[in-house]
Amino acid sequence: MKSIIVEDKEYIRKGLLNLLSLIDANVEVIGECESVQEALIVTKTCKPELVFLDINLSDGTAFDFLDKMETIDFKIIFITAYEEFALRALKIGAVDYLLKPVDVEELKVALQKVKKLTTADQKNQITKAKQIFNNEGNHIILSFHDSYQVINLDELIYCESDKGYTTFYCSDGKKHLVSKTLKDFEDRLLEANFQRPHQSFMINMKFVDKYDKAGAIYLKNGTKIPVSSRKKESFLSSLFNWNKK
Repeated sequence: MKSIIVEDKEYIRKGLLNLLSLIDANVEVIGECESVQEALIVTKTCKPELVFLDINLSDGTAFDFLDKMETIDFKIIFITAYEEFALRALKIGAVDYLLKPVDVEELKVALQKVKKLTTADQKNQITKAKQIFNNEGNHIILSFHDSYQVINLDELIYCESDKGYTTFYCSDGKKHLVSKTLKDFEDRLLEANFQRPHQSFMINMKFVDKYDKAGAIYLKNGTKIPVSSRKKESFLSSLFNWNKK
């Protein structure tokens, strides 16, 4: 299988070359490049069957490269240093990737999988990978000392912040405490139709049961959330706009 490596760090390219020479004589690397522009030229010239593609390149991303290709008639194994991308990819089971530094056993598995890919599977992989990279999935990943927790935002009722920590309360009764402030998650949650009626709380609008004009929100699980006077007007605006959806 004729292949090229698109990776902006030379030591990663050399390491991958060494591993490939050890485990699979049927993979022939016919080109290397470190940028989107180089990848476009090398791919069109060499016409590879497989591309080892780094997510972040010196002049853009893997998806900038793919978007500029008129046709994608090669298979792809993504390379990434970002564990969050890898975890999201693993969660949906739709993307072949290698996490840096590349592990020889993981490389063997990825090669076995990619050789069985159909054209339809390949197209689906690229679409899913782009969604993952752009954080378009309806979930959030919490990082702990020894693990990661994937939370479906449809199942997240509310978040409460206290002294540099945030607790996530889910509809299955579970709660997860992380050592980050609510501000660290605010932008992502606002995109998912959460609102912040109080400095210490963010709530999922789909779980709002009642608003008390005295200044409190009652969620469907019975939790009472205070509404600060400063946030009252913006929350009510969000509530009525939500009701129109």
